[in-house]
Amino acid sequence: MKITRVRVFQTGLPYVGGAYAWGAGNAIETAIASVVVIDTDAGLQGCGEFTPCGENYMVAHSEGVAALARLVAPSLLGQDPRQVGRIEQLMDHLVQGHGYAKAPFDAACWDILGQACDQPVWMLLGGKLTDGAPMYRVTPQKTVDETVAEMNAYRDQGYRQFQVKIGGDWPSDIERIRTIVPLLEPGEKAIADANQGWRVDNAIRVARATRDLDYILEQPCRTYEECQQVRRVAEQPMKLDECLTGMHMAQRIVADRGAEICCLKISNLGGLSKARRVRDYLVENRIPVVSEDTWGGQIATAAVAHFAASTPSEYLQNTTDLMNYNTRSTGLGGPMSRNGKLYASDAPGMGVVPDSESLGAAIEEFRL
Repeated sequence: MKITRVRVFQTGLPYVGGAYAWGAGNAIETAIASVVVIDTDAGLQGCGEFTPCGENYMVAHSEGVAALARLVAPSLLGQDPRQVGRIEQLMDHLVQGHGYAKAPFDAACWDILGQACDQPVWMLLGGKLTDGAPMYRVTPQKTVDETVAEMNAYRDQGYRQFQVKIGGDWPSDIERIRTIVPLLEPGEKAIADANQGWRVDNAIRVARATRDLDYILEQPCRTYEECQQVRRVAEQPMKLDECLTGMHMAQRIVADRGAEICCLKISNLGGLSKARRVRDYLVENRIPVVSEDTWGGQIATAAVAHFAASTPSEYLQNTTDLMNYNTRSTGLGGPMSRNGKLYASDAPGMGVVPDSESLGAAIEEFRL
């Protein structure tokens, strides 16, 4: 089997809530999705997606996928996409870093491999170890009353874990946490996510002011070292996210016991192939993980769902249905969300196909 064509598409994904505010003064209304579609001489087609949470999130840019395609697609043509390890090595040899841009190419090859084997991707990643992954839902930075109303609406839809966006004005963040956490019902969890937004001193102030409350504190500061300063003071479990960029950071976290929970954004780690190795290493060292990505539609959510399904349930903190954050789609089919859980497709491959009407014409195309 050979790759005969590589295409890149782009489309805007408007947020269902209008404006999505997070961290220290960040907000998006429309995220730009980049979708890679790979065709083969066997008639099989695979797809992958990268969508940043706003431009330059974690130094990832929506133009990166098209730029990478111009560098790597000529060398991918003629290769066997089922050899996902070889494709990964080839891309890493051609371009150092920029894993977020490589991620949709990697996912597209896993999609083709699954179709060629007549197996869902979750089977190829280790089998179904979680049948219905528990989801969280984000409540962006709004007034406390609006946040409470959103939580109640999501609770009615079956969500039992809530990620509350903070990281802007730290005194107001204390009020948000102190108001929202006591409203949790039995079995529910809250994650207060600062998205790197605080200085260390202010993060310590928040941790001390809320030390009597049971919630998860997520990525309070920009760097790993700063988060560790806060962790020495905070009594809440700490979840690390943006600073977890690869195996080197996973190894450091394990050696330091530097977090109770690790968020694995597939694109941030460089794709399913690399994310799988990081996940398995963390689980082997008894650190629970989150199956997630930076943003995305149906195609990105399909990868997230397969990754979650192949993660041991006792070490899967949660996942999320990114596709339901948008008013437009990138794919047709894919995972299902039901009663607060995300279910990966049992169809061969990713179980999703590109939504040609939403994606429009390709912005880059390469043929054998």
